[in-house]
Parts: sequence; C-alpha cells; structure tokens
Amino acid sequence: MKRRNAGWFFAAPALVVIAVFFVAPVVAGFAMSLTDFDIYALADIRNLRVVYLRNYIELLQRPLFWKALGNTLYFVGVGVPLSLALSLGAALLLHSPLARFQPFFRTALFAPVVTTVVAVAVIWRYLFATRNGFLNYALGGLGIPPIDWLGDPHFAMPAIIVFAVWKNFGYNMIILFAGLQNIPRDLYESARIDGASAFARFRYVTLPMLSPLLTIVGILTVAGYFQLFAEPYVMTQGGPLQSTVSVLYFMYEEGFKWWNLGNASAVAFLLFLLIFAVTLVQMRQARRAGATW
Repeated sequence: MKRRNAGWFFAAPALVVIAVFFVAPVVAGFAMSLTDFDIYALADIRNLRVVYLRNYIELLQRPLFWKALGNTLYFVGVGVPLSLALSLGAALLLHSPLARFQPFFRTALFAPVVTTVVAVAVIWRYLFATRNGFLNYALGGLGIPPIDWLGDPHFAMPAIIVFAVWKNFGYNMIILFAGLQNIPRDLYESARIDGASAFARFRYVTLPMLSPLLTIVGILTVAGYFQLFAEPYVMTQGGPLQSTVSVLYFMYEEGFKWWNLGNASAVAFLLFLLIFAVTLVQMRQARRAGATW
C-alpha cells in the first residue's frame, strides 16, 4: 500500500499538469462547441446561448466545410504514401553497406524537420514563384513554359504536398533507419543462402520486421497530415478558389477571422472524430497484415 501511495505521489504533478493543460481545455472546448460563443459573448457572457448540436448540423450543411474536408483528404491520401515511401527509401539507402558518410546524410535529411515551417514555407514560395522562381527557371531550360504553381487550382495542392513531404519525411526516416539497424543480419544471410532475391528479402524479411514501426509512423503521419494548416496559411492563404483550404484552416478562419468560436470548436471535434476513426482503421488493418506475414 505504501508503494502504491508513493507511486501516486510521484505521478501526481504530471497528472495535475495533464488535467490542467489537456483535460480541462478539451472539456471546455467541447462545451463551447454546444454554444453560440462568438465575439458578442466574448464582450458580454450574458449573450452566450446553448444551442446543443446546432453547430454540428450547420457545419455538415456548409459546402465550404465539405470542400475543406475534401482538400484535407486529398492531402492525406497523396502526401502520406509519398512521405512513407520516401522515408523508407531514404532509410534503406542509408542502411545500405555501400552508403558512406552516414552521419552527414542523416543530419542533412533530418534538418528540414527541425526548421521552422513558416520560414521554410516562405523560401518555397520563392521557389514556386511564377516569375524568377527556381522551379520555373529549371523548366524553362527544358523548353517548358512557366507554371503558376501556387496560383492555379490544379497545381496549388500538389505543390503544398511536395513541400510537406520534403519537410516531414526525415522524422520517419530516422525511426525506420533505427528499425533497420535492429534487424538481425542472420535473417538476411539465411534468406540469401536459400536463394532469395533482393526483392524477396525485402518482402519477407525487411517489411515483416519493420511492420510495427511502419504502423506507428503511419498513424503519426496520418494524424499530423490531417492537421494541415501552416503550409496553406503561409503559401496560399487557402486559395486559389479555396483549393487549399484545409479543415484546420477552416477552423482557424471560423474562430479567429469571423469569431465564431462555437463553430470552430465543433470543427475541432469533428476533426478529432475523423482522425480517431482513421486511426482505428489503420490499427485494424495492421493487425490483419501482421497475421498474414
């Protein structure tokens, strides 16, 4: 009993911090989503009214919300596989026996992760610039006319996806590289002696051994990509023609541009439910895949 009480005593400060800075704001945010909290209620709390689920119902009837959700799903559906593939490819290259200067390349590839999103996004805006942009300058050398990367609805989201993948793939690369280093060499030697090709060794040795890490990085990447905000905020401001408005960007405008804080809180909880549902699907698929390895 004394040991148990001692455990609660040492855990109490952390539990208090979690309760104050996580549980309480979540409960307050959910309560706010059931009200019409806006700038008038901010000025005088007596203007606050409880509307229950009206905010959620109205959001589901707004075309802009579905547009933002579609843009976010597009970003996640394309960006996550690209990020994971690039992370795994870079980790395999760094783990290759022929790779040299591994510390340098690990640092160089991981560097974008620790850079400030806003500062790097401003630089990429210049790279994507229609006039004098490096990318269009390179295309001009190949005889291709300049493309309005951030001003064309067909190219704006792909440009943001390219930037986001470049910015974030290094984090997963380090995790997968550590996983590759923990795979016993004996497994590869046994497979090689049995006549397994390089692809067969990758399919039947590398992927099964990395499957727990791939599940973790997949869940983290999906959850992070659903929270797309800084990239469109800095690079396109949600344009052109709302082609880069994400759910989080929509929530930001509702809460801090139009001061509809009740609606913004409702958007936040709808996004949470979406991320939670996708995470459950990923975990179920991971269990099924683990059973078939």
